[in-house]
Order: sequence, then structure tokens, then C-alpha cells
Amino acid sequence: QMYLKESGGGLVQPGGSLRLSCAASRSILSTFNSALMGWYRQAPGAQRELVASIRHNTSPTYADSAKGRFTISRDINKRTIYLQMNNLEPEDTAVYYCHSDYFGAVSWGQGTQVTVSS
Repeated sequence: QMYLKESGGGLVQPGGSLRLSCAASRSILSTFNSALMGWYRQAPGAQRELVASIRHNTSPTYADSAKGRFTISRDINKRTIYLQMNNLEPEDTAVYYCHSDYFGAVSWGQGTQVTVSS
């Protein structure tokens, strides 16, 4: 499995933007390129939920709550995926986790906190 580390979380006001990054290590380029990559989030007292996912040669998938506001992308050479979050709402407050699935080999990051508040 890949080792994943998130960054870019923080405190923003409603309507603001953040870009989360997830750097993958202990992998080669072909493995990173072939893996299903995604972002999950978990709010206090709530279940962990899938926010967005991306795989090679397919369109990204988004949760209904993220459509039109969030964009997932990847940089193969940097072995990094991103989650651009725009027009943030207080309901987006959660710990965001990076996730990878390489033909059943699953990895999780440790999470980064996103807080949306005035």
C-alpha cells in the first residue's frame, strides 16, 4: 500500500475556499496512476463519508453535497491528489481523509481538519 499524508486544512469563513493535498509515498508512478484515489470526511458524531474519487481515464465522482463546489484532481509526477473546495459551508466542517485502493490494497491518511465558521 501507499503511505498517504494530507495537508491544507484550516479555518475558513463560509463562502471561502481551501485546497487540500494528499502526497503519496512508498509507491511508483505506475501504481499511483492505476489506483483509485479519493477523499472522505467525518464530522463529529457522524459516519465517515466519501466526498470525491478519481481513477485513470474516468470522470471524477462526487457526493451530492460536493457537486458544483468541490473538484478532485491529481498530479501523476508529484504523486499527489488535491481537493479544491469552493463556496464552503459550515456543514463541510469535518476531518478530511485521503484514501487509495490499488486492486484491493487500501491505504488511509491520518486526516486534516477543515473548519468552516464565521
